[in-house]
Amino acid sequence: MIFQPVLNVFLLLLFFAPAVALVIWVLTRRSEETRAPRWLWVMRLVMLLACFAMLLRPGIPGGSTQTLATDTDIVLVVDTTASIVAEDWDGGEPRLDGVRADIQAIVAEYPGARFALITFDAAADLRMPLTTDTTALISSLDVLRPEVTSQSRGSSVGIANRMLDDTLSQAAKSSPDRSRMVFYFGDGEQTDGGTPESFASSAKRTDAGAVFGYGTEEGGPMRLTTGGVDPSADGGYIQYQGEDATSVIDEKNLTTIAEQLGVPYEHRTVDSAPTLPAAPSTTTSYAASGETGNVTELYWIAALVMMALLAVELARATMLVARLRLLRAPGASRSPSERSGTTRLDQSTGGES
Repeated sequence: MIFQPVLNVFLLLLFFAPAVALVIWVLTRRSEETRAPRWLWVMRLVMLLACFAMLLRPGIPGGSTQTLATDTDIVLVVDTTASIVAEDWDGGEPRLDGVRADIQAIVAEYPGARFALITFDAAADLRMPLTTDTTALISSLDVLRPEVTSQSRGSSVGIANRMLDDTLSQAAKSSPDRSRMVFYFGDGEQTDGGTPESFASSAKRTDAGAVFGYGTEEGGPMRLTTGGVDPSADGGYIQYQGEDATSVIDEKNLTTIAEQLGVPYEHRTVDSAPTLPAAPSTTTSYAASGETGNVTELYWIAALVMMALLAVELARATMLVARLRLLRAPGASRSPSERSGTTRLDQSTGGES
């Protein structure tokens, strides 16, 4: 058994020793002044000892716990052009919903990894440098919105190539023994009229990853976006020649990006989970027996004892209060007629005298 006291043991002794000494002194007295029953003071002594034991936090060391930590850096490259909100995911939802769901699956698959987030539309932007703070990453994805429609001038599916290369290069310099993974999320639609930039320069620093494609061949309409946090405040749909403009997936461009990075390509649908590769390298640590966080706590036993004894104290106190209320002042038990008769007799006696 081990102990993990909430305070220093000497401080606990300083607090409890006077109270315990007082109870023991009362128990040893045989004077008539000690009106409370002996068992009551024994119960109070046990209560003090149970409280002391609870604050010591006793426990039993458990077995070794295997903790897996993925020793890798993961760069997420996300398309934020207007087409990423085309509504052909899950029967009419924006494609960005699928991107968010897949990134959450990636975060769960690689615990302990460091994540970086790059987004691209007309330009590439490093939204979040490498960090293990996955809560901040998910929060960034929750508020992620595509480019403002009125400012859209076309985009390239490869415009993030330089940003990705720089991020991987810095990661390799700062942590050369960590592996690196790249996940690309987009629909492959090239709208700037040029040839997509190549990601081949990043292949030598990419150990694993995948390119995920979103969208359908039939395509989906794209909503106008204003840059607000609430997408419901945006207007209608982007128009082209009097009709709703649609965006279709270009799997040829996505396959080319996957070949340049040396990772597989997968067309994503809501009906299946993403195929995620094994992390190139992992480290496994084992918590030592008896270490904090690997202990079966026993303080609750002392807490139960305290609760039971307190219940007895409260029940006894309630009974005493009830008895005191039943004890009335002298004469309170006589009826009103008896009290009035006594008063008349006193008055007549006083008159004769």
